Amino acid sequence: MTTQTFDTRHGGPWDRGSADNYYGRPFKPHYFIGDTHSSPEVPAECMTNDEISAYKAGWDYNEESGDKKDWG
Repeated sequence: MTTQTFDTRHGGPWDRGSADNYYGRPFKPHYFIGDTHSSPEVPAECMTNDEISAYKAGWDYNEESGDKKDWG
């Protein structure tokens, strides 16, 4: 069995996928070149397959953990 590892830096695809899931936002692959909202955003149509896979992995990781923002 192989385990894939992802760069989990703030603003990266994995981070954005996990954050979008945590905050209840829609599944919308994207990431930031640098820090979130402090650098240019890269939309899905400009992402590589590996970057989209990292976003999905972050999304899935948070979904499996059940960790969701409590808006109450």
